[in-house]
Amino acid sequence: MRIALCNEVIAPMPFPAQCEYAAKLGYDGLEIAPYTLSEEPHRMGAAQIAAARAAAEDAGVAVTGLHWLLIKPAGLSISSKEESTRRRTVDVMLALIDLCAALGGKYLVHGSPQQRRIEAGETRPAAMARAKECFAAIAERAQKAGVVYCIEPLSSEQTPLINTLAEAFHLVSEIANPAVKSMLDCSSAGRMEKEPLNALVDRWLPRGLIAHVQVNDRNRRGPGQGEQRFAPLFAALKRCRYEGDVAVEPFDYVPDGPGAAARAIGYIKGILEAIDEK
Repeated sequence: MRIALCNEVIAPMPFPAQCEYAAKLGYDGLEIAPYTLSEEPHRMGAAQIAAARAAAEDAGVAVTGLHWLLIKPAGLSISSKEESTRRRTVDVMLALIDLCAALGGKYLVHGSPQQRRIEAGETRPAAMARAKECFAAIAERAQKAGVVYCIEPLSSEQTPLINTLAEAFHLVSEIANPAVKSMLDCSSAGRMEKEPLNALVDRWLPRGLIAHVQVNDRNRRGPGQGEQRFAPLFAALKRCRYEGDVAVEPFDYVPDGPGAAARAIGYIKGILEAIDEK
């Protein structure tokens, strides 16, 4: 189980400095938001990709995967009524799959709530059907690239589409490709799910749904900076022999990005040490 830091937390630093700082804190890797690397991440050239990968390798951290996939370029949507918009969005998704593999990443997390909304006059089933078509369109590319494309359930105040693991399970089951799965975002789960985090792991991990975990409190701060307790979560992951990655993804940085990153890894390592001692 590798512990990664979502790199936008320290994005004001140049990427090589991000890698060095994450390694210094004790993270195993960085989970990259592509927009932090380029205004047009789907068009990054081989030299730029090689430089980013080398920066991580030189610092001794891995690029574990990608998230926040559709922030840039502007105007993307998997649920738009406009076929041209959806086609352009799928093209970006395919390019980001290739980017993830080229950087050495193992997974992509498709959150991007603003790019999966229900347009005025539309119904939720119609928007969901279009979103499913987009996810199905990238499945084969993900499988060939050797990465897992994770559909992220997000809380209803962020997006009206795909809010729970049960909804994600239904979608993943219909797509029926082993390269398309879901993941557990602890903040959204804390807001939307009826079960605690450890029970969600016990329910869904053995069924092959959860391919990644992001840790953050329901208050959107880092793990350990709110009401949620994460020791039961990590105990469940260990018990279920989870071998994926866990990424720290706060949205409210307290006291600041570097400080939030430092607090989170200390909190997690303390939990893991306590579990190992039992």
